[in-house]
Amino acid sequence: MPRAGLDPAAVVAAGAALADEVGFANLTMGLLAERVGVRTPSLYKHIASQDDLNRRIATLALTEAADAVGAAVQGYAGRDALAAAAHAFRDFVLTHPGRYAATIGVEPTGPDDPLAVEGARALDSFRAVLRAYSIGPDETDHALRALRSFFHGFATLQSAHGFQWSADVDESFEWLIELVDRGLRRASSE
Repeated sequence: MPRAGLDPAAVVAAGAALADEVGFANLTMGLLAERVGVRTPSLYKHIASQDDLNRRIATLALTEAADAVGAAVQGYAGRDALAAAAHAFRDFVLTHPGRYAATIGVEPTGPDDPLAVEGARALDSFRAVLRAYSIGPDETDHALRALRSFFHGFATLQSAHGFQWSADVDESFEWLIELVDRGLRRASSE
């Protein structure tokens, strides 16, 4: 019989929190079982496998990131929306590095996979940002990849303590936002 109060959502939430603490690569079913106070086999009443857990954490992370970025860009356009999205995304990655790491390289099984649905929702906020820059439909995928590369790269490097120089990291991030804004404005005028 499953432990009272333990269900798939609770297991995934605990796994996501644990991934943020120990790093996604170090998350195991054994550690998670210890965290929630059950034996490892008991987890399989709620989660099919380590892969299932990882996919569910990735879906949760995409849901939370989509919510954060979507809320941040409400009422903004242009550079202000870009900055709001960038800051919300960076804050999410810095606050939840383990669960964010779960989203890297995981492939949806189809268009109805919750992972695909939440991934698309996460991109919708960045698409909304791009509308103010008049990026054409043929360029949208390229622009989305560029935005993700810039902000993912910065946030994951910062999360891994990859910036050891004397320059202020927040100033560098603002510099990056300005660079991206200038690039998008230039791309839309060509």
